[in-house]
Parts: sequence; C-alpha cells; structure tokens
Amino acid sequence: MKIAVIGYSGSGKSTLAKKMHDVYQLPLLYLDTVQFENGWKERDRDEAVSIVRQFMSQSNWIIDGNYKSFLQKERMASADKIVFMDFSRWNCLYRAVHRYFQYRHTSRESIASGCMEKMDAEFIWWILYKGRTGEKRQRYQQIMRKYPEKITVIRKQKELDAFEEEMFGRTE
Repeated sequence: MKIAVIGYSGSGKSTLAKKMHDVYQLPLLYLDTVQFENGWKERDRDEAVSIVRQFMSQSNWIIDGNYKSFLQKERMASADKIVFMDFSRWNCLYRAVHRYFQYRHTSRESIASGCMEKMDAEFIWWILYKGRTGEKRQRYQQIMRKYPEKITVIRKQKELDAFEEEMFGRTE
C-alpha cells in the first residue's frame, strides 16, 4: 500500500503518518527530513528529488508532506490512499504551539536531525497566511477533484478520530 499524507502545517500530518507506520509497518518518509539538513539548511533540490524518487520506487510506503517540487504529481498518482489534513488555520496554530512546547529544544523524528523545534513570527505567519495562499488551496482542490476515489479529507478532530477508528480499529 502507498499512502500520501498531505495538508497544512500543524494539522497533524506527521503524527498520523507515524501512527500508520506503527500499525502497518510500512516504510515512512517525512519530506521535512528531505527538505532540510542540520540547522534548517535547505538540501540541494536535485539531491532531495533523488531521495524521494528512490523512496517511491518501493512497493509500499507512507510519505508525509506536501512539497510540490518533490514529485508531488507522481506521489499523488502512485498513492493508493491520499489523506488531506484540512484543519482550520487556528486549529493548526494551536496544534503547532502545543507541539512546540512538547518538543522545544529537541529535534522531532519528522524533521531533520539538528533542526530544533521552533516557533517564531515567520512560522506563525506561514501557518496562518503564507502556507494557505490561493495557489496552495487551489492545488489541494485539484488533487481532490483528480483523485476523489482515493482521497480522504479530514477537517476536524471528530473526523480524525473516526478515520483512525476505521483505519486502526481504535482511536488513541
């Protein structure tokens, strides 16, 4: 099975992808670990695309993240299931702040080693506005229109709980 988990920053993509990995034991790639190297340095684009392409060559995978330039069209076409985490901007900000206090002064598994959890004005602006431009929303709409048979859209916690119950037979 191939699963793509996409959505807005702070929506819970990585948490859901990790749960799927733990339950189904499928290889998991967090695209933030591809985008960034130690200290939030951006990885060379060609190298990053090569990493994603190689990972996608497996027969089963879970890929967490958006990154249009990391073979997004190919990932969506190859995925058997697409989960779109479409939480409100305020819910995403709440979740990101909660995550910050949980992981501050450390690197989460879903980000590159040496990238300390951060919460600054630039990231808040990204969650609330810059990461939700019309172009980005339109891209999600195109994915939903193109793959209606394999996409699940999750907009609130109750829907996430129901999805997890269906996928895992329980909620956490």
